[in-house]
Amino acid sequence: MKLKPYVNVTGQGPDLVLLHGWGLHGGIWETVLPDLEAHFTVHNIDMPGFGRSPVHNDAYDFDYLVESVASVLPDTCYLAGWSLGGLVATAVALKYPDKISKLITIASNPCFVADETWLSGMQSKVLESFIDYLEDDYESTLIRFLGIQTMGSATQKEDLKRLKETVFIHGQPALKALRGGLKILHEINLVEQIKHLKQPLLRIYGRLDSLVPVTVAREVEACLPSSKAVIYRKSAHAPFLSASDEFVKDIHSFLFDKTSPQQTFDITSEAVK
Repeated sequence: MKLKPYVNVTGQGPDLVLLHGWGLHGGIWETVLPDLEAHFTVHNIDMPGFGRSPVHNDAYDFDYLVESVASVLPDTCYLAGWSLGGLVATAVALKYPDKISKLITIASNPCFVADETWLSGMQSKVLESFIDYLEDDYESTLIRFLGIQTMGSATQKEDLKRLKETVFIHGQPALKALRGGLKILHEINLVEQIKHLKQPLLRIYGRLDSLVPVTVAREVEACLPSSKAVIYRKSAHAPFLSASDEFVKDIHSFLFDKTSPQQTFDITSEAVK
């Protein structure tokens, strides 16, 4: 693979790789980076076509994203992915288990679109509408998608402001990457594959997330009973923005084998963060 993604490496300690979500880039982690850099060597990747990463001329598909990320990984590392990045991170962990010692997914889903076998997903027509709108006005469509990501969060205005300020800071994402990313979210289903994950897994969700229903937590738990899950009560699709302190604390606890984040699926419980 000739064109490799841009990676910003900072901090010191064990290697931790971060993958952003659709339409954005590694800059989205800026609120939690200082705390993470104090304990980890952070490899912050811009996936192809986003941020400072180039995109090749061939098909922009899931295999391309997985191999692009794998090509810039340290020999062994912790891997964390948000939304689309969580889907990619999961596939990387499945394909290269010796490289990934622990896996973290944030507001992610092994199958983003609901069907007859996986009910905890978006309606297909929601993503299809974004695919259609993208062709007419991709900048407005991207901003609209960012708005949905923060909807309902206790810090919605602040989160949306940060997302809008971040999205175009390195220029506009490649239209090919935007199209390809939505197609991946619409088509990829890793439900059966995740049962074969070998790494310890932490799953982080926002109770108010309208893109990844909180019911996903219980559905994935049925596939991977040994995994851990936390649900942030006042967060939507970007819990690392709305609950930064809790997010960093749970990451540290999981990766350093301290008191594990509490696993809970009762979204009405006071135990939900």
